[in-house]
Amino acid sequence: MVLSLNMRRFHIPTAEELEKRRVEAEQLLSNTNIQIDMSTSILKPQHPVDNTPSEPTSNGTNGAQPTTTTATVASPTPTRAPLTPTKQARAYTQMVQANELQRGNPLLSSIRNVRWTYSNTIIPDFEVGRSSCILYLSIKYHRLHPEYISQRIEALGRSYTTRVLLVYMDTDDSKVPLREINRVALLGDMTLLLAWSLDEAGRYVETLKAYEHKQPDIIRERVEDTYVGRLNSFLTSIRSVNKTDVLTLASNFKSMDKVACATVEELAMCPGIGELKAQRIYKAFNDPFVLPLNE
Repeated sequence: MVLSLNMRRFHIPTAEELEKRRVEAEQLLSNTNIQIDMSTSILKPQHPVDNTPSEPTSNGTNGAQPTTTTATVASPTPTRAPLTPTKQARAYTQMVQANELQRGNPLLSSIRNVRWTYSNTIIPDFEVGRSSCILYLSIKYHRLHPEYISQRIEALGRSYTTRVLLVYMDTDDSKVPLREINRVALLGDMTLLLAWSLDEAGRYVETLKAYEHKQPDIIRERVEDTYVGRLNSFLTSIRSVNKTDVLTLASNFKSMDKVACATVEELAMCPGIGELKAQRIYKAFNDPFVLPLNE
């Protein structure tokens, strides 16, 4: 009786074949930036090998079958690089800092053109620069708490160079409280700004932040250096006097001194200058600056 045993043949790779497989695997995984030691994963078993011989099965082979281990490599998760302290400070200074006390203030919804964030480390209501701050007050709140703004200005001290008191005019009868606020702002070295709506108040906050690093020349009034330019600027401040009237007065009287000394009749004789306009020019040079107390 002849027994036919189907013996499984195993191939033991040589050192050259192992090196070839390692090179091919490194080429396939080069784009993933993962380094794998092929010699370790192939030659060194990951689990202890049981050398105990097993009983032969019906087909003539041992019960132990060759085990194939598949290594699962997790793909790297993309992570965002944290901001450096310099970038964090830069991003912080590019935003309007709102005090935590202003949480719930409807003014914050009107600040749309600049970024803002809450801060619990600032004393003023809004910080719009390293040396610029804003205190916010409404007329209604001032009537309920008249001592509030004085305490806030006292707590502010001299920490900021540009100090703005932004007042929201939310009542019609504001003459008396505004007089009190003006006095407090003057004594506290504050610049007083009045806003008749929340949108207008928001524009003030945005503008102060946008012009933080601007030179004062861009908002300063431009004064003409020439004589004609200064003459136009002076005479056109009189009601209904235009630049054409200025040229007419300059050609007829030749100097500013003669215009100031002219009578109403002499001024009215100039082309384009009627009696009403002549009276206004005459009063501009001859009326007193301060009226008597009995008038």
